[in-house]
Amino acid sequence: MTQRLIDFFQPEHYDLYLDIDRHQKQITGKTTIQGQALQQEIFLNQKYLNITQVQVAGQNVAFQKDDSQERVLISLPKAGALQLEITYTAPLTDSMMGIYPSYYQVEGVKKQIIGTQFETTAARQAFPCVDEPAAKATFSLAIKFDEQAGETIISNMPEEKVENGVHYFAQTVKMSTYLVAFAFGELQSKITHTQSGVEIGVFATKAHQPKELNFALDIAKRAIEFYEDFYQTPYPLPHSYQLALPDFSAGAMENWGLVTYREAYLTLDPDNTSLNTKANVATVIAHELAHQWFGDLVTMQWWDDLWLNESFANMMEYVAIDALEPNWHIWEIFQTAEAPMALQRDAVDGVQPVHVQVESPADIDSIFDSAIVYAKGARMLVMVRALIGDKALRSGLKNYFAAHQYSNATGGDLWAALGQASGMNISQIMNTWLEQPGYPVVQVQLEGEDLCLSQQQFFIGANQEHERQWQIPLKANFSAAPQIMAQKTVNLGNYQQLRQKAGAPLRLNVGNESHFIVQYDPILLDDILTTVKDLDAISQLQILQDLLLLAESKRISYAQLVNLLPKFADSPFHIVNEALYRVINNLKKFVDTNSSAEKNLRTFADQLSKDQVQRLGWQQHQQETEEDTLTRPLVLNAALYAKNPASLTAAHQLFVDNQQNLAALSADIRVLVLKNEVQNFGNQQLFDKLLTEYRQTADGNYKADLCAALTQVTDSQLVSQIVQLFEDSETIKPQDLRAWFYGLLANPQGQQKAWDWLRDDWTWLEQTVGGDMEFSSYITVIAQVFRTPARLQEFRDFFEPKLNTPGLTREIKMDTSIIASRVQLISEEQAAVNEAVMQQIN
Repeated sequence: MTQRLIDFFQPEHYDLYLDIDRHQKQITGKTTIQGQALQQEIFLNQKYLNITQVQVAGQNVAFQKDDSQERVLISLPKAGALQLEITYTAPLTDSMMGIYPSYYQVEGVKKQIIGTQFETTAARQAFPCVDEPAAKATFSLAIKFDEQAGETIISNMPEEKVENGVHYFAQTVKMSTYLVAFAFGELQSKITHTQSGVEIGVFATKAHQPKELNFALDIAKRAIEFYEDFYQTPYPLPHSYQLALPDFSAGAMENWGLVTYREAYLTLDPDNTSLNTKANVATVIAHELAHQWFGDLVTMQWWDDLWLNESFANMMEYVAIDALEPNWHIWEIFQTAEAPMALQRDAVDGVQPVHVQVESPADIDSIFDSAIVYAKGARMLVMVRALIGDKALRSGLKNYFAAHQYSNATGGDLWAALGQASGMNISQIMNTWLEQPGYPVVQVQLEGEDLCLSQQQFFIGANQEHERQWQIPLKANFSAAPQIMAQKTVNLGNYQQLRQKAGAPLRLNVGNESHFIVQYDPILLDDILTTVKDLDAISQLQILQDLLLLAESKRISYAQLVNLLPKFADSPFHIVNEALYRVINNLKKFVDTNSSAEKNLRTFADQLSKDQVQRLGWQQHQQETEEDTLTRPLVLNAALYAKNPASLTAAHQLFVDNQQNLAALSADIRVLVLKNEVQNFGNQQLFDKLLTEYRQTADGNYKADLCAALTQVTDSQLVSQIVQLFEDSETIKPQDLRAWFYGLLANPQGQQKAWDWLRDDWTWLEQTVGGDMEFSSYITVIAQVFRTPARLQEFRDFFEPKLNTPGLTREIKMDTSIIASRVQLISEEQAAVNEAVMQQIN
């Protein structure tokens, strides 16, 4: 293990003075650090800092920068308690890391605000420090900038005074460097207070309408109140500010007391926003505020325990919003968003475990795998919650916070606290999920008259058998099944007797809360399917989810799955429809563009969706349920894929009727209307109109709809125009570029030019977003699209020479495997799938 800098020097307090010149893009800084030097030579982290002087007790001391290691070696007169003063300058960059400007427009005038992003290791770009999670200290910020009238500055703590243009902020509590934050510029805000007196604020640029701040303010206030109660631990700061930054690489960041967000994840129009978007924004806010305790108050010891922060916040966002808005049925979104993402990714051999060893900054950034550290980790904790119940969970958390507040912890500390509260050996159960990559498939078979269960690791694509075993919370509806299946195989006894006693077919993982899938014996599966319509929504979704994964892994034939789809077509549950049309989307890989097989698949999609389309139509009805509202876009999207003439006409008419104010189209269906127009009625004039809308709107959700539509262009001239915009940051911000690239790559008419651009301009891309934890996801999205032997070879030719690039190694290996397994699956299953589809429509 690399030696940590905290082993040389332990900081206790930082006085940070920053003078920021936006015009010159220059920071002049002086950092004073009090702490304990454990030896005469110590190290601090620094990156891009031009250090001019280091002093101890007013005397200059020798120092030596090592840019390759992102640190500076300082030679001290002696070890012990001391105060260091470091004077330096640094650049303001446009990398969305460190201290950086965000750009936006108000009434055609370009403006900027300054914000920060220090996670994972970018605090060292702003000030010299021991930039490690365990090196907690207190911070006093003093900031001067080229201030204009009407500008606001905010930070982790309240402002105490302004003297000679310098803004002084109250000293922070003890915290990690990556949580320090501030921002300034022309900001608007809305303020309220919690019942316990915490000041809640939402801040955004003046490009937004004031009403766009209301939703976030309400959710933030109630979320803080919920957590104070649930954790039985008070929020420890005077305020909780939420800030929308126009340029932001991540989704949001839990800086203590000043949480920063992408605009689309904080601001929304209360008069025209889909329920899905509201739920999305609410869960992002609840996620970041969960971190104020879980991550900020108690922080992981080192980045290998990143899951302690992220997995927990990912679970708690659903726990909180379910409590605040029970009518939203938010756990259903967990089932359609988090669960499939985790199950798909975690089935690839070579995937990282939730707990993963990391050292270098680039590798630390690369472990923020949303499918594993966030989604799988959250599923892991949902399993724990289901096992021990909320009473033990809350009691364990209260003790965990009390024991480790203002300090650091490891996964073992959490398991110990929850184990003590529940009286269960949580560590023994959960380490099989935490330390091992992948998950099991439980096979349910009839051996003679007996019902037998067996577990083995589930894979999609090429793999080596690793003989892994899990302690599986079975959640069975038969009392004979054990609570935890720790063995390789279990015999439950005579099936008919068990079936009679239960009065229902055997089902495992009821509620879909455990991270495994089930492969039922065909006889048992048929038994379940005979009463499928009597099952609840999550159980129906789970059947489709598991069968799709089994088909992907070639454990069952895809053709078998095709034949089951009509059973689910008239489901009133939106999550079942979501699972159904996910299968249809997966079937698209088996058909070639403009082939008879594609025409058949479109007809099949039409058959499945037409009754629901007729029932729901394009406009909301007064009497409809939330299920109807959420189902509508799913079935309409299928109808548009099917090229259903009535649906194409209806969407076009909606466009014509609303062309003077497209943003006012109902947010539930707006993206479908825009996509339909571009695909079926597109021309240069429409392209220019939508592009102008994209450039002018400050509504992040409308922007996303326009991006999704514009990347559907079919004309090669328009494809070229989009590619030319990829490097025009005035139009496409670097934070949004991946969505544009992916949209065009997934469009058969745009794929070649998008792929050529990435290969030709890789160096530009690396320089623009290479320091960003999202960078490797450009490779991930390519692997979601490519499906031919030729593309697989091109992918290998381009990326294999980059295998040793820090932070990209695992992604390149995994994505090569993902494309290769898809290519093989298509070659083996294509004929049978297309035959099954043809049988369904005849």
